[in-house]
Amino acid sequence: MDIRKDSGILKWVLIIISFVFLAVFLILPLIYIIATAFRDGISGYIKGISDEYALKATWLTIEATLISVIVNTIFGLAAAWCITKYAFKGKKILSTFVDLPVTVSPIIAGLIYVLTFGRQGVLYKYLDPLGIKIIFAVPGIVLATIFVTFPFISRELIPVLTAQGTDEEEAAALMGAGTFTIFRKVTLPHIKWALLYGVVLCTARAMGEFGAVSVLSGHLRGKTNTLPLYIELLYQGYDFTGAFAASSILVVMAIIVLILRLILEHKGRKDLDKKK
Repeated sequence: MDIRKDSGILKWVLIIISFVFLAVFLILPLIYIIATAFRDGISGYIKGISDEYALKATWLTIEATLISVIVNTIFGLAAAWCITKYAFKGKKILSTFVDLPVTVSPIIAGLIYVLTFGRQGVLYKYLDPLGIKIIFAVPGIVLATIFVTFPFISRELIPVLTAQGTDEEEAAALMGAGTFTIFRKVTLPHIKWALLYGVVLCTARAMGEFGAVSVLSGHLRGKTNTLPLYIELLYQGYDFTGAFAASSILVVMAIIVLILRLILEHKGRKDLDKKK
């Protein structure tokens, strides 16, 4: 596909619109966050990010993100493999359910879990005697994060697995290779970049989840507040320096994820060019 290299007015209009849009909606807010975070000087900023509750919120965010990514990686691989490699009744229903979190509001997702695991929920009477607490506890935060992020990995893998087809895997099976060997030596090399890219997207979404987590957390400071919830708590308490200092932690985490994404895209393109 040829890329137009003419210097017509349309190209420059589009470039200007793009940069103005990015400046207004991305760069200026980021500059404001950093400026407000350092409003009370470096000592005020360090105090904000090293606060006991800020550190606990950061750790809880990382914990929920790691668990969600691990669970969704397993689920994403299983769902994508099932949808693309097997023919069965209900495949379209499964595919539709995979997309469900994209169409359902995170607030609704949180309410669903409250109705399921809360005191009035159908499972509460079974979980309570076992000492298992979901609502207003860390497990609820993890469940909510898993729910809102589980389509990301499978949706990155499904197009790649569909394009790959089944010829190579069938040939390997005819030669006596086992299922795990086929996956490791035939399937995984084709999907590794899509898988890693999906993991990065899932990580980014999990770190910033607010709606569903807000419903389930109970906003217990130091116990069930993730970074987004902690930032809201500080902002509503008019602690703007602390709120924006905590926000800068999320910004740094997001930048790290963005860098990883760019690296994966670059390596994926190089790998594709080598195959060509």
